[in-house]
Amino acid sequence: MKHARSASFVGIGIATIAMCGAVAPVAAAVPAITAQIDLDQQSEAISPYEYGMFIEPIGGLVAHSLWAEMLDDRKFYFPVVDAKHDPKLPASAEGRPAMALRKWRPIGDTGAVTMPTDNPYVGQQDVEVTLDADQLRGFGQSGLGVAKGRAYTGHIVIRGTPGARVSATLAWGPNPGQRQIIRLPALTDAWQTVQLHYIAGTDSDDASFSVTGTGSGDFRTGVVSLMPADNIDGWRADTVAILKTLHSGFWRLPGGNFLSNWDWHGALGPRDKRAPMYDHAWSAMQANDLGMDEWMALTRLIDVRPYVTVNAGLGDANSAAEEVDYINGPASSEWGAKRAANGHPAPYGVKFWNIGNEPYGWWQIGRTTLDYFMEKHNRFAAAMRAVDPSITLIGSGAMPDQLHPRDAKENPSPASIQHKFGTDEDWTGGLLKQAWGNFDGLSEHWYDRAEKRPDAPIDEAVMEFIRSPSNDVRMKADEWAIYQQRFPQMKAKHTFLSIDEYAYIGAKPDLKLALAYSMVLQEMLRHTDFLRMAAFTTGASTMDITPTASVLNSTGEVFKLYGDHFGAGMIPVYLTGNVPQPDPKYPVGYDHPQVKAGSPTYPLDVIAALTPDRHHLAIAVVNATAKPQSIAISLTAGTTQGRGTVWRLTGASLDAANKVGAPPGVTIRQQGVDPLGKTLTVPPISTSIYQFPLQDAR
Repeated sequence: MKHARSASFVGIGIATIAMCGAVAPVAAAVPAITAQIDLDQQSEAISPYEYGMFIEPIGGLVAHSLWAEMLDDRKFYFPVVDAKHDPKLPASAEGRPAMALRKWRPIGDTGAVTMPTDNPYVGQQDVEVTLDADQLRGFGQSGLGVAKGRAYTGHIVIRGTPGARVSATLAWGPNPGQRQIIRLPALTDAWQTVQLHYIAGTDSDDASFSVTGTGSGDFRTGVVSLMPADNIDGWRADTVAILKTLHSGFWRLPGGNFLSNWDWHGALGPRDKRAPMYDHAWSAMQANDLGMDEWMALTRLIDVRPYVTVNAGLGDANSAAEEVDYINGPASSEWGAKRAANGHPAPYGVKFWNIGNEPYGWWQIGRTTLDYFMEKHNRFAAAMRAVDPSITLIGSGAMPDQLHPRDAKENPSPASIQHKFGTDEDWTGGLLKQAWGNFDGLSEHWYDRAEKRPDAPIDEAVMEFIRSPSNDVRMKADEWAIYQQRFPQMKAKHTFLSIDEYAYIGAKPDLKLALAYSMVLQEMLRHTDFLRMAAFTTGASTMDITPTASVLNSTGEVFKLYGDHFGAGMIPVYLTGNVPQPDPKYPVGYDHPQVKAGSPTYPLDVIAALTPDRHHLAIAVVNATAKPQSIAISLTAGTTQGRGTVWRLTGASLDAANKVGAPPGVTIRQQGVDPLGKTLTVPPISTSIYQFPLQDAR
């Protein structure tokens, strides 16, 4: 890339907009929109990590989507009581109430079910049932989803007196014939693990699992588990298969706010013996079945690199160093030996490591001041690199637009935040000034909130909805340019940016949201010279998931479209046009940056790139309007030849969606297209990626 044109890949710069000026009147036969593509002006190739994913066990998010366990609270963290006696649980730091999980309820005499704390199998308590010769007693959990003919396997860890006759039952209906009962072997004072196997007789979204008995004496249960039999290392086979098709590049895990009060040491070894924990960040119980070995298994199954964030909230540098050793150390090292003993002798070889999650946030457990966290970051970096000097460290930054008072709503612009640079509201600047040399890249998070504009003209409201989140990316790019001026060493050291959490929240996954995410990805691809990684919140949000099935939703279709046809190795090329993007029309509301993302081809958003072999030109176009749009495209330093191909994401209407059990409303269709002539006509409400062969391979 020529230095004189480098600003073009940090968005369309001020000079470019000035050159465009006002749009001159044109003859009716000539398209109003034009774009010029200069094949000689090339940016950095698209990173394999541009379409990554973030995941965090927020309440039951992972447990009810990717993880195959069907039973909540399988280790009895909560007492088994009737609903009116449920304990009151603490809210999160943000005042968020406790997240609801399915609860175990007594069956029969409620007073016969107790929670003894002496020598529990795992955690703080077991569940014990005192039996009666005539009354069925026990406990059960409802609200499970099962599919007809599908096999389910599990186990129960149980002990009891010789007079106890105990059964474990899966019921998919209220009648006696709508259940499968497994009678457990004779119990003893010693814990025994009994394997369970069921086949559901019909579909149900309110199946139940129960453990009940009659006779004399009692029985005591420490752990239960039930999963679809086709699970893969504990992960759901259906969601894993879909995620593998996205070729995400990397997943950032295992959190998130959750991480700041989670001790990874507590999730090692046999899952049944890991004590459950209460996540105060999200006000939810976690069974601790998901440890680093399980997360590593997931990334292997979906063929992505893991990107591990360490606990810099309540955690310390020594714990982080031990985690690096457990994951990357040889089997002869202290923690590498523990990994090998847990069945994983070969190091996982994780390259990317992130120190802390949003340590600047008032909502974050373990939050500190900027100066103190810089000391903390430096200690973490030194300890982690002492274990493995080859790791790539990413510092948890926050640019000035990210930080504002707790209850304030800010619509920042590059001008409005100038006074924040170099202050306590500039954590990215703090890292650059106080931790230089102790990171390779810097992270940034953003969340935009979809707003309803009932008084706005419908076309205008739709366009502003779709344009809004890409402005968050552009704002980060504008701030990055300021940092590069303040800290020139960034370019020499190839310091990169990782936007490793982002989402457009408050909107359902439909075609309208898909068009918004298309523009977000295109804005990211304009900044490949420094924006090398990005992780969407969350990987599970790319699918519509029920307890028994899953499909790729409209958001997932966007990532599949770009990952397959505008993916790693593609080389973005310079594109300009004659119609600049207008200013945002709705500056009031939730954190909407006052910048202008997108290409100067309004109302279209267009990017272009060469294929890795430089034999084809790809042009991606988002048309968020309700009518076809024509654009005249001219090339500098090259020509195309022959027919091309287009992959087009669209649907019958903006609220088209993909749901389990229904025909897909948002699809990607491939078709041949005529050679690239003077104009390209793009259908309404669509994202299209065209590819044309080049006359002379570049």
